[in-house]
Amino acid sequence: MIQLGILLALLCALAANLGFFYKHRGCNEVPSVSVRHPLRTARSLWSSKWFALGMLLGLVGWVLHVGAIALAPLSTVQVVLSSGVVLIAVMADKIFGFAVDRRQWWGLGLMGAGLAVLAFTMPGGHEAHGFSLQAMVAFEAGLIGLGALLLLGPRAGAPAEHHGVMLAAATGILFGVCNIAVKALTELIGMVGMSALFSPWLFVAVAASAAAFYASAKSLQDGEAVEVIAITGTAANISCIAGGIVVFGDPMPGDAVGIVASALAFAMVIVAGALTPAPVRSTAAAAAAAASPARA
Repeated sequence: MIQLGILLALLCALAANLGFFYKHRGCNEVPSVSVRHPLRTARSLWSSKWFALGMLLGLVGWVLHVGAIALAPLSTVQVVLSSGVVLIAVMADKIFGFAVDRRQWWGLGLMGAGLAVLAFTMPGGHEAHGFSLQAMVAFEAGLIGLGALLLLGPRAGAPAEHHGVMLAAATGILFGVCNIAVKALTELIGMVGMSALFSPWLFVAVAASAAAFYASAKSLQDGEAVEVIAITGTAANISCIAGGIVVFGDPMPGDAVGIVASALAFAMVIVAGALTPAPVRSTAAAAAAAASPARA
C-alpha cells in the first residue's frame, strides 16, 4: 500500500505542476485580474480553456494528494512532492518552451533537496490528537497577516519585477492557511461528527482558498511561470510543515543532528529562492514569437 501511496504522490506532483503551467498560459490570455471586479475576473479566467484545464488538473492533484496521505506516511509523501520542484524545470524546458539556465536548475534542485531533507528530519508516527485552539488562532492569524503584507506589496511601491514573486509567496501562504484549516476540520469531524462543518474554520478555509485563487492568477500574470510556481509550492509546503508543528503538535527532531539538518534545510530553501531568476523563452519559441507579427 505504501508503494501505491508513493505512486499517487508522484502523480499528484505531476498533475499539480502541469496544472499551474496551463493556468499560466490561460491567465496571460485574459484581461488583468482585478479584485474590484471579482465576478467579472472569475468569468474571464474560466472562459480560457487553458485556465479551466489547469484548474481541473489541480483538482485531480488534490484528490491524488488525499489518497497518497491515506496510504503512505506523511513524511514519505512530502519527500515525493518535493521532487515536484525539479519537475517544474523539466516541464518548463521540455513542454512549455522556456529556457531554464544553469543557475535556475541549481536553484530548483537545491529547493527540492532542502524540502526533502526537511521532510526526512521530521519524525514520523505521530497520531492526530486534536489541536490547540490558541495556537491555531495565533498561527492562522500570523499567516494571514504575512500573506496580506505580501499582497499589499505591489500597491505599496514594490519594484514591478518583484510583483509576481511577492504574490506567489502570498498565494502559497494562503494555501497553507486553507490546508491547516481543512486539517483542523477533519480532526473536529472525527471528534464531534458533521456538526464540525459549522465551525468557523470552514469559513477560514473557503475565504483563504478564494483569496488564493485571485492572488495566484495575478501572480501568474505578473511573474514568470517557473519562479512563480516554485515559490508558490514552497511557501505552501513550509507553511503546512510549520503549522503541523505549532498547531497540531507534530514532533520535531529530538537530537542535535536532526535540529542542525532541519536548520540547514531551511537555509537551503532560502538560498534556492535567490537562485531562481525569471526564465526566458527558448530561442526557437522567441524566434517564432518575433516572426509572427511580421507575417501578420
